[in-house]
This record gives sequence, structure tokens and C-alpha cells, in this order.
Amino acid sequence: MDLEVRHLRVVCAIAEAGSLTRAAASLRMTQPGLSAQLRRIETMLGGALFDRRHAGALPSPFGELVLERARAVLPGIDGLLADTARAARRMAAADRLRVGSVGAPLLGHLLLAVKELLPEAEVTSRCQYSPAALLDDLAADRLEAAVLGDHPDQELPPREGVALHPIVSEPVFALLPAAHPLAAREEVSLAELVREDWAVPRPDGDRTREYWSSVCALTGRSPFTPYEAEGRQLVEIVRAGLAVSLCQATFIEAPGTVVRPLAGNPLRYRHILAWHHDGPLAAHGAEILRRVTDGYLATSATSPVYARWRRLNPGAAPGLNVH
Repeated sequence: MDLEVRHLRVVCAIAEAGSLTRAAASLRMTQPGLSAQLRRIETMLGGALFDRRHAGALPSPFGELVLERARAVLPGIDGLLADTARAARRMAAADRLRVGSVGAPLLGHLLLAVKELLPEAEVTSRCQYSPAALLDDLAADRLEAAVLGDHPDQELPPREGVALHPIVSEPVFALLPAAHPLAAREEVSLAELVREDWAVPRPDGDRTREYWSSVCALTGRSPFTPYEAEGRQLVEIVRAGLAVSLCQATFIEAPGTVVRPLAGNPLRYRHILAWHHDGPLAAHGAEILRRVTDGYLATSATSPVYARWRRLNPGAAPGLNVH
């Protein structure tokens, strides 16, 4: 019988447990079965690995030599197995592309680009509000790509194996009821807006609410936030005239609401695409970025308020991947 990796794991398990009985339980074996296997390993290696005592099993000098080598070898083997398993999953993912997204205007453009560049792939998507959770899913191979977003001083942390590609940093605008007195303005002062009742995202989604509060605090006043909501529900609260809120610059005005720039552009939001460095989209990265950027510019043009803001503020969208 040749020495195998599993034999080294057995020896290490006995040393860590300090007894064959405890080691057998951790390995889900019977104690007699583990004893028999240890005898076979010792026969292969040519010496006793443990001194069996009433208090347990202690490594012999010969066993210490074997343990030293096993503990040096096993991490490399575990790393090899993890890397090959990850690579195998990603090769299989070339036929199945899972895309995640926060609420942002880039998802449709990303999906179109992926389907056109990889027409044989089965493409699926799911949305959630937390970019950090989506980044975790990317790093854990539960997604192949994602549309993410963050704010100044709240940048998403780099993750091993994941490439983050910022598309644009855009201003955050005010979302108002159409009948609100501030809706008649070309732009709105944050100091005035902060005096109103606000509808805000839930604090457990991402750090947007924290960012809004920190910037509002610079006006010397914190907003009163009686309403927590996301997406359509938040818009409905604003439409009903119950509160004001903030929105992405590309937000299309819903009936009963208006979008207005904030004077001085005090808040910003950064759109990001992400995928694996060695994943199925990496080879098409430059083309995907070009197509999604084109799509973002087209979406921006359909938002009259944002289009006007861009004309009045040329070059004020840092990070835009214009080709």
C-alpha cells in the first residue's frame, strides 16, 4: 500500500485531538478502525508515530518528523485542490453566466453585451440592494459578474481574484413631489432640502443611508427620516407628497415626481462593473466596458435633467470610460 494524502490527514488529526478516541469522532470513524489504519500507516513508514498512554496519544520523535513534513505538505495540497476546483467551476461557468446587480442603469447594457459576446452562454441575473453582498458572491464564485456601486469614503474593498472597473462617478440628485415648492427651482440647496421629511433606504441594505446622513450633517442639521423604503415604494411615498429623497442622476421622473440637481453637487455615486480576473468575461473586458459605457451615455441622454446638468458641467463626471 502506498502512502496517500488521506493518511497524512489521519496522522495530523490524531496529533491535534491528542487521543485516538477523539480523533476517530472527528474523522467519523470507529476507534478500532482508526487504530487499524494507524498501524498500517506506521508499517508503511517504518516506525511508531505515537506513544499510546492512559492520558492519550503523544507523537513519538519519529512521529514528530512525520508531522513536521505532513504539516508542510498539506496546506499546499489543500491550496491546489481549492484552485483546481475554482478553475473547474469557472470553466463550467463559460456556459452559465450569473450576473448580479444593485439598482442601477447598467444591468441591461451589461446583459446585452454578455449575450452578444457569448451567445452560447445561458445568462441569468438577480438584483439586491447590497453591493458588499454581491461582491462576496463574486469572490465565492456564486456570480460571474456584477453591477456594483459605492460612495466617496465608502469605496468597496478589493477582493482577491475580482476585477473592479469603475464606469463613472455621477452626482446624486434630489427627488421631490411634483407639487413641492422646491420643484420650481432649477437646482435645490441641500441645506433647504434637509429641513423636509425624508424617505430613506433601510440601513441594512448598504451604506447609502449612512453616506446621505454624513453629508447632510455638514449643513448643521440632520434630516428627519420617518419613512424607510426601497425602489418603487420609496418613489410612491415621494409621489404622495409625504417626503423628499435622493436618487441617481439617471433616474427618470415618474409621474407626480421631479428630479432636481443639488447645488454644488455635494453627493456622488460611483457605478462599477466587476468580474473575475480569470473568469469567462475577462477576455472580453475591454469590449464589455466600451458597450456598457455607450449604454450609460445613451441612458443619460434620456434623462432631461441629467442631460442638462452634463451640458452645464462638462468634464464633471470623473471616471467616465469614454473611448
